[in-house]
Amino acid sequence: MRGHEAILRQFLANGIDHMFGNPGTVEQGFLDALSDVPEMKYILTLQESIAVLCADGYARSRFKPALVQIHSSPGLGNAIGNLYQAMKGQAPLVVIGGDAGIKYQAMDAQMAADLVAMAEPVTKWSAMVQHPSSLLRMLRRAIKIACTPPCGPVYLCLPEDMLDSEITETIFPAHIPSYDTSPTEADLQQVVDLIKISNNPIILAGDGVAWTHGVDQLVELAEILGAKVYSADGGEINFPDDHLLNYGSTGHMFGSASLPITKSCDLCIALGCYLLPEVFPDLGDIFNDDAKIVHIDTNVNNIAKNHRVDISYVARPGSVIKTLLPLVKALPGEWHDSSQIRRKTYESESPVVNNSVDELYGIPEDLNNPKIDGKTVLMRSGPFIKRLSEKAPKDTIIFDEALTNSPPVSKYFPGRKAGDRMMTRGGSLGTGFPGGIGAKLAQPDRCVIAFSGDGGSMYTIQTLWTAARHGVNTKFVVCQNRSYRLLQANIKQFWKERGIEGRDFPLAFDLSTPQVAFHEIAKGLGVKAESVSTPDQIDGAIDRMLDHNGPYLINLVLAGDVHPELVGVHCGQ
Repeated sequence: MRGHEAILRQFLANGIDHMFGNPGTVEQGFLDALSDVPEMKYILTLQESIAVLCADGYARSRFKPALVQIHSSPGLGNAIGNLYQAMKGQAPLVVIGGDAGIKYQAMDAQMAADLVAMAEPVTKWSAMVQHPSSLLRMLRRAIKIACTPPCGPVYLCLPEDMLDSEITETIFPAHIPSYDTSPTEADLQQVVDLIKISNNPIILAGDGVAWTHGVDQLVELAEILGAKVYSADGGEINFPDDHLLNYGSTGHMFGSASLPITKSCDLCIALGCYLLPEVFPDLGDIFNDDAKIVHIDTNVNNIAKNHRVDISYVARPGSVIKTLLPLVKALPGEWHDSSQIRRKTYESESPVVNNSVDELYGIPEDLNNPKIDGKTVLMRSGPFIKRLSEKAPKDTIIFDEALTNSPPVSKYFPGRKAGDRMMTRGGSLGTGFPGGIGAKLAQPDRCVIAFSGDGGSMYTIQTLWTAARHGVNTKFVVCQNRSYRLLQANIKQFWKERGIEGRDFPLAFDLSTPQVAFHEIAKGLGVKAESVSTPDQIDGAIDRMLDHNGPYLINLVLAGDVHPELVGVHCGQ
């Protein structure tokens, strides 16, 4: 058996039967071998970044590895931005790329590049097969490294002359070492001692909770402690969206948004995250001097990375919480009475129920209120998202790249367990629609709805063609406010910090002219679509989308702060 077929058989041995890719000439050998291995399903994408993002959604929905095939140096360049976001989100992606051959490397020929070095900054491991006798050995190593916590993408270059050789290695599954370990009860007693004297504990939860199957255990721990839980830039459901102890997120952009949270506690338990994932972090001490910090993660590099830590464990958060729970339950009854009083107070003040989402996103008390004039009311996303949540199946999976429209998505489609709702992470735009395709392929029996905005959807709009080609029944929603709305929100903070007033948003944030007809683009790529711009169109459009057996896109035209009349730089000026 030649290497072209052997690598496909090796992946199948590990239960990997989907390959997301974009073909190139130096990969033609093993792509040709696909016809001899029908068990391997090749999902054709039109650009390598989309292949990575589809695979990312697939892996995140299954919590298992996904396979990506990319072209040589140009393809790896296209993929790097989204390999970065996969790395930030711990997605176990096995990325294989072609090369003309070891024998040609000294020629520095067309497409020649140091592929291994290119991939290193955005992967856990990057390598090239140097001899056919180790082809399958290195594939197994790639799978093992990708799937060993903390999970993440790996890159393996497969030169054509290695694949064209006869392979004598035995095919057997790669072994994934177990990380299901936990500190002893004696070790954890020091954490219990801190819990016992804490009056205001908080929990910071990152994606390491979801990836170690610790959501249920975290719920139980938070309820017993009476602790507020904050997401530390999570892309997964690490704690239920609608749980009354869910107090939202730490700051994503600005450390100043996180500081009131971290300064409020006398005990911080950080699980599966690092402190803290912000673009502009606070450079000082983020905790009070008397606060104690416990940090648990499979990624040793995350622990004590930027701020002081008192107790830490390199272990699976889910396993540690499971061992910790009976020790906390054994605390005296007076402690439990006090923690439950605290819990009831936090639940009564919870932002889950005390919020202004309906007001900010234009949701009237009665969506059928006849006072709504469909011709004059400026559309906001709230009425559409609420109605969609009422009509969609209860177990619908959401891929949420709505960004500035995410609050009503999380309110009306609350994720309660890992995999219910996935969000973008790592700063990449364009994740929503490809991620929705990957999620649907991974969970074909569940409804999948992918939200994106103007900017995000245009990064990867050609992904709709992949949905049409492979009959992927994902539903797509573009929240079209004709702007980079998140940048508008961020520059307000920039102005505030510098005392700047009375300025219009930069025209570089304005996408209003020409206005993109997303529904027409979708139709051109083979996907049924329509535009919704007034409240009276909502019900019919949602019904048609959900009833259609195939991919469907709704272009939701929303009110926005845009100024098309001011966009005046033209070619030749």
